[in-house]
Amino acid sequence: MLTTEQAANLFKVLSDTNRITIMKRLIEGETCGCTLIHNLPISQPTLSYHLETLTKNQFTVAHKEGTWKKHHVNKSQLDELISFLIDLRDSKESCERQ
Repeated sequence: MLTTEQAANLFKVLSDTNRITIMKRLIEGETCGCTLIHNLPISQPTLSYHLETLTKNQFTVAHKEGTWKKHHVNKSQLDELISFLIDLRDSKESCERQ
């Protein structure tokens, strides 16, 4: 279970439109940065930065395949964030209304 601080940090990671676009593309299937860069309005170094940020925060997983570095979405991290939101939605008020 994520703490409030952990969830807030994960939401910060996803608050970038480029990262969300990268995640959407990776949900479609594992690929390398050389194919992700197509039709993105960012440079290769910026893509590398975003991929590193996503991997560091466990939204994506990267592994070497020959000379290629392949990336895919870590759906369990998304599930954790979804569970946090469901728990937040379903939590009872701690103070009674008067």
